Amino acid sequence: MKILGILLFLLGSGTMMATAQQARTTKEAVHLIKLANSFRALDRSPQAINLLLRALPAVKTKDLYWEAVTYELLGLAHNEQQNRPEALRYLELARTRYRKLRYEGSVWVVGELIREIADKNLYAGIQFGTSGTKLAIFQTKLVNGFYEKDIKARIDLPNETDQLTRAGKDALTTCIDSIRRYNIPNERVFVVIGSEIGRSVVKMPDINNKPKLYKQLSSALPKGVQQIDTTLTPTREAELFTLGAIPRNVWPTTSALEISGGGTMGGYFDTNRKFHAITVPFGPKALVSQIEAKRSLSITAFKREAQRVVQAIADTALVPKFYTQNKGLQQRKTVGVGGDITWALLTYLYPEKANVTALPITLADVARFKELALTDYQALTHPDLNGISDPALKRMAEKDVNTMQNLLDEKQIIAGALWLDTILRIYSTQSVPKRVVFIRNSDIGWVTGKFLETINQESAKTMNKETLSAQ
Repeated sequence: MKILGILLFLLGSGTMMATAQQARTTKEAVHLIKLANSFRALDRSPQAINLLLRALPAVKTKDLYWEAVTYELLGLAHNEQQNRPEALRYLELARTRYRKLRYEGSVWVVGELIREIADKNLYAGIQFGTSGTKLAIFQTKLVNGFYEKDIKARIDLPNETDQLTRAGKDALTTCIDSIRRYNIPNERVFVVIGSEIGRSVVKMPDINNKPKLYKQLSSALPKGVQQIDTTLTPTREAELFTLGAIPRNVWPTTSALEISGGGTMGGYFDTNRKFHAITVPFGPKALVSQIEAKRSLSITAFKREAQRVVQAIADTALVPKFYTQNKGLQQRKTVGVGGDITWALLTYLYPEKANVTALPITLADVARFKELALTDYQALTHPDLNGISDPALKRMAEKDVNTMQNLLDEKQIIAGALWLDTILRIYSTQSVPKRVVFIRNSDIGWVTGKFLETINQESAKTMNKETLSAQ
């Protein structure tokens, strides 16, 4: 009887919804619109759509603002139903109405929604360095609390000449041609000059400072593309990486860390949105140079020396930064970690998770990785992939293993494993144990950071304009 009663109630509710009257006045329409939004909050999009369609006749062509709002909510509700064509149709109608009203903020926000739903929210980053030029084209979405990068194209163009300006201009042309194929708006193309350019260690006959390179490269940029960013210092790169890795809603509890070949960087944002950086000029490759000290050590001697040198560097370069200079790092319970050595850990220990964007790792995982690097390098770097039944996933794992074997050699794996283990033991104090999450594709995190920074600036600018226009 109880089940029968529920069925009768649902049938009755459906009949009432089907025969319910349409709104006759704007006041009645607004009531239905507000109610529809509450249904959306309860994950009841079909009921929300029904209510919005009942509200529409009372405002259509009669109240431009509420007509726009109704179309916008219909677009969002249809998107929640995975009905992309209808979602885009209604959002376009909403954007047209907002544009007539000159509500620039609403036009901008709805435009971003349309880009997102249409999978056209792509952006591109070009980075010039002394060794070459890198291009990444991708879009970003939140997955498990971190940003997932859906990469459409990546290009790495090494310098084949010591003439950096000429090589950069040639590479820029190649990158721009690739970007045009994806119809990416100029304001979504970000170009930076690497932080290593302009330092005294760079020895190239045609370039000794960033301004000269900037002038030459800027002349080759298409009209409308943002100016080349010359501010990419290690601290600035750490900020952009953190901005592109850690969503704003978890800033109070989460820090970021990237261990790249030549350095370790990261940091956190405080409650005032001020960034606190941590940068150390040591990563797997730089550590190998420090350990060998212009010698060529045997693997046995290298392992012994590596353990001593890595600990000594950590004691002098890391411990003070963590315990005295950046106490905010201690207060954040989660750390998002990226970089080649963390990627190597996941590739070799968990190849079956090659498709996971944000993957938690434990101190036990790091200890196991370090132990295998020191005692059985061949077993570590040749994981058994036969247990992966999904052919597509197995291909991804094989690609990762091949990439990693070419990217980091045995000495770099040993140094990196020791460094990662030391860092995480410093981070995970007894009073505040850390949750560690691997962030994939962290090397292009600066692009996401630039994109989000630009979006925030655009949003603030349009909101300000809308406020002024309403006065």
